[in-house]
Amino acid sequence: MDGYQGYNRLTKPSRKGGEPIRVAHCWAHARRKLKEIFDRDGSEIAAEGLRQIAAIYAIEADIRGTSAGQRLSARQARSAALVETFGTWLQAQRLRVSAKSRLGEKPGYIHRHWDGLQTFLSDGRVEIDSNKVENLIRPIALNRKNALFAGHDEGGRAWGRIASLIETAKINGVEPFAYLKATLEAIAAGHPQSRIDELLPWNFQPSS
Repeated sequence: MDGYQGYNRLTKPSRKGGEPIRVAHCWAHARRKLKEIFDRDGSEIAAEGLRQIAAIYAIEADIRGTSAGQRLSARQARSAALVETFGTWLQAQRLRVSAKSRLGEKPGYIHRHWDGLQTFLSDGRVEIDSNKVENLIRPIALNRKNALFAGHDEGGRAWGRIASLIETAKINGVEPFAYLKATLEAIAAGHPQSRIDELLPWNFQPSS
């Protein structure tokens, strides 16, 4: 995930609804911070950080498509040392560069999310970045401007519900129009509310 502060409450012991969640922060966001400085100033410090992150990503490219157990083993054997080296380098740059400078802000951002950036080293199910998720939600984000013209609050809520169903259908490989048509027809025909789970996108059967 990115550095949105609203996620922090999910990590607290007092979290309502269950145990605290361990977050996995996104290395693409960390890399982006350094890339911004490199593109603007050609900073050698930023360039070195980018080189080290690229080495970590190279390992991820090698193990892409393997099982969670295989990824975990490879990360522990190959990536952990690179991440540790990067962390040591990062701390040295934080001491070297003013935290108030444009360059100094970037190592500070990465440092604040350091624990979450290491989560992928201890769980092979965790991706190194959130790029896949961001690609999935991009159509919804692009659709937000259209939602400004929903007319009123209830229209906006209805828009949100339909958009969520459409994108969930896509994620589950279901054609959205066919799903909505069949679902609305089922509801109109008296489908019982006690069996509403049968109408969720991941349970949809095109022949039904």
